[in-house]
Amino acid sequence: MKWVNSMSLTKDPDILYADESKAVNCGEKNKIRRGTLYLVTTPIGNLSDLSDRAKKVLAEVDFVAAEDTRNSAKLLALIGVRKPLVSYFEHNKRERGVEICDRIEAGESCALVTDAGMPGISDPGEDIVKLCAERSIPVTAVPGPCAALTALTLSGLFTARFAFEGFLSTNRGERSRRLSELKTDSRTLIFYEAPHKLKTTLADLYEAFGDRRISLCRELTKLNEEIMRTTLSEAVSMYNEREPRGEYVLVLEGCSEADKQEAAFWSEMSIEEHVEFYIADGKSKMDAIKACAKDRGLAKNEVYKHFNK
Repeated sequence: MKWVNSMSLTKDPDILYADESKAVNCGEKNKIRRGTLYLVTTPIGNLSDLSDRAKKVLAEVDFVAAEDTRNSAKLLALIGVRKPLVSYFEHNKRERGVEICDRIEAGESCALVTDAGMPGISDPGEDIVKLCAERSIPVTAVPGPCAALTALTLSGLFTARFAFEGFLSTNRGERSRRLSELKTDSRTLIFYEAPHKLKTTLADLYEAFGDRRISLCRELTKLNEEIMRTTLSEAVSMYNEREPRGEYVLVLEGCSEADKQEAAFWSEMSIEEHVEFYIADGKSKMDAIKACAKDRGLAKNEVYKHFNK
């Protein structure tokens, strides 16, 4: 599939076409196309963040697939739109996804919305996009607010490299394994959490990562928005004194190089012991030296000389 900018093919420079055969002048800016799924981003709090394009798409598609039809019906009513709604959420995504795709293939257009933010982020929107890809159904996005990125930009932490983790598993074993895997990740980490689980999650993060910097972002874009830039130990202490309220995005500082080396399995080994570990694991002497050098951020020659002195 080749993406082409419509500027060279139509009078509308704002539309990208997934198929050159469809790149014709539609005569209308942002015209809704039949047989297409639209991922429509909805506000995460402030209703004024709903874009004009999102309103147009919601008003003109044939039907809307929603995580919670009650919430989406209220949003549509606020912008003066009446549209057929079908539910699409975690527990019906398999059968309902097929039904939605069948309707789109028959020529209808559909807008997929979540309760707040971008469909596909911590919700089953990713599954229907995969299904559309398998069935060659065109999908396009109407971008807008995203709680994870909003919190990241407000956090005061490193933003050039980050990892979105969403909600941690409620299974203690799975949660512990995941946090262990993330312990030496140098990227800024982003988590979602509900208020009734926040205290437990903060305690688990502190136990797994130690006392790192963290930003707790609450009620983003709403009247009671609050950004707390603190440390994990202070956050644990703070919420021992007060009850969490509202939905949270937790933005956690990544692992420093010093902490990464301290947390490494070889941190208490000498260079000789480190090389011998890899030799015992089946590597040749030279491969073991290379592996040791990579772990420690040293030149191979330096490890070789040290090991053979």
